[in-house]
Amino acid sequence: MVACAEAFRGDGEILAAGIGGAITVLAARLARLTFEPLLLTHDGVCLLTGDVPALGEAPREVEGWLPFREHLWLVLNGRRHVMLGASQIDRYGNTNISCVGDWARPTAQLLGVRGAPGNTRCDPTSYWIPRHSRRVFVPAVDMVSGLGTDRGAFELRRVVTNLAVLDFGAPDGAMRLVSVHPGVSVADVAAATGFDLHGMSGNVARTREPTIEELRVLDRLDPGRLRDREVPA
Repeated sequence: MVACAEAFRGDGEILAAGIGGAITVLAARLARLTFEPLLLTHDGVCLLTGDVPALGEAPREVEGWLPFREHLWLVLNGRRHVMLGASQIDRYGNTNISCVGDWARPTAQLLGVRGAPGNTRCDPTSYWIPRHSRRVFVPAVDMVSGLGTDRGAFELRRVVTNLAVLDFGAPDGAMRLVSVHPGVSVADVAAATGFDLHGMSGNVARTREPTIEELRVLDRLDPGRLRDREVPA
């Protein structure tokens, strides 16, 4: 959770959008309430929130109206940092949420590309992937929904999984291991990744754990602990 929130550090006054689950939404709200107070957060529909409500609650204070037209203006002008999910991701951050198998005759139909092309071409983008495995971290995605660093992505910031934190800081823009979570080894990450990662040798950092204050904020934002349901036991 804290690793996801850290992806928003330094963003300042832009819209922080978590899409695809409780953890991405909580990450943006946690960042705003702790180290990134200028972030804009929304209710998931059309309101910019003045306060930061718990999951499932309506905001008590509203900063502004954010209809779809204005939301798209933010996207097209680089004023949003979105945290997405991915069914497949490759070493350059190309992602697939559309289909598994050949596009003409897929073995599984997924969501379609949705807003992934525009998000990755125009805005900072991060990913939350709750199950780090070779089925997700693949040598080549079956269809490109979100752009990678080799296809003109605006800025791919972070990939956070249940095992590690990764970025695209390798010299060729490829994925790099930044830290492993407590209790996880570099070998665990390597075994769950379908391609070679940069940064696997030497002393790999350990992902920081939440502070007491961050845990207090999270308990207020998520009293039902919906976040626990997204991470495999």
